[in-house]
Amino acid sequence: MSLPKVVTREEWLVARNALLEKEKEVTRARDMIATERQKLPMVKVEKEYLFEGPNGTLTLLDMFEGRRQLIVRHFMFGPDDEEGCMGCSMQADSVGELAHIWARNTTFAMVSRAPLSKFEPFKARMGWKMPWYSSFGSDFNYDYEVATELGESPGVSAFIRDSDDVFHTYSIYDRGGDIFKNFYNYLDITVLGRQESELEHPWDWWRHKDRYDDESAVGPGDNWWNGTRSVS
Repeated sequence: MSLPKVVTREEWLVARNALLEKEKEVTRARDMIATERQKLPMVKVEKEYLFEGPNGTLTLLDMFEGRRQLIVRHFMFGPDDEEGCMGCSMQADSVGELAHIWARNTTFAMVSRAPLSKFEPFKARMGWKMPWYSSFGSDFNYDYEVATELGESPGVSAFIRDSDDVFHTYSIYDRGGDIFKNFYNYLDITVLGRQESELEHPWDWWRHKDRYDDESAVGPGDNWWNGTRSVS
């Protein structure tokens, strides 16, 4: 990739301000989409799902921890997996300090279909502190379209409660999940950007955060999940 043209500071400001107007258009569009998203109808969760956490069995309502809203990261870690999906792990790394989410009366948690005992060692290895629950034995992953007979898929779902009634308000999958990889937002403001155009697959450079210095480590491969969704 060739580097950009070298100009004076004054010329750069002219070009920067022209781009800024386009960036403002995108920001306004995102604000509009967020407003529309918040107006979507919602579905009452009628089925009782049971999850397993470090302190025992809990329900979806329990997962709220008394707060009004719940965000669930559908983390790809199936019953036969030995470690978590690289893409889901990179998104988990991007979550940051949960206090900022809690301050808006919202809880964040991750849910995987593997038994708790399978992913707790991986959680410790990654150093994550966020709640992570097992939906093993329940229909939760299937009902929210992140598990099929072919395997696991990634996604994020939002819920709200009205007293003890829980409602599903939103889910996002596939490329929509890029917004949860915060490192992409930083890379996108650089000249070299994501540096993925020369790769066979954009995710070929992905690694678990403790594997970048391991020369034998490889990316997720051709099919980085076994589900039926398209990554385009």
